[in-house]
Amino acid sequence: VQKPGVYQLPKDARVKDALAQAGGATKEADLRQLNLASKLQDEMAVYIPAVGEEIPPSSPVSSISSSGTSNDQPLVNINTANTDELQTLNGIGPSKASAIISYREENGLSQTVEDLGQVSG
Repeated sequence: VQKPGVYQLPKDARVKDALAQAGGATKEADLRQLNLASKLQDEMAVYIPAVGEEIPPSSPVSSISSSGTSNDQPLVNINTANTDELQTLNGIGPSKASAIISYREENGLSQTVEDLGQVSG
C-alpha cells in the first residue's frame, strides 16, 4: 500500500475501504489474491502480497506487520510466533499472546484472520 499503517474504520468496513484509507495499492501489489469485499474485524491485519509472491494456501494471512508504520518493519507469522514475537504486534499483550498460542496448540494453525476472533483474552 502507499501508506502502511494502522487505521480506524467503521464497523461495517471492508478490505477495499482499508486499502483506500492506506492510499491505495502500489504497482507491485497483487490485488487478485485478496477478497476486497471481505468485512474487516477489530484487530485485523491485511497483508497485500506483491505480484509473483506466493502465499501458502494454509496460511493466507499468517504474516502481518508488527506495527504497520513502515515497509521495513519485520513480519510476524502468527502460526509460529512465540509470545515475545506476538507482543510486537499492535494490541497484543502477554495475556493475548499466551491465549493465541494456546488456541493454536488446541485448534491448529490459523487459516484466516477471522480465526483469531475465536481467541479469548
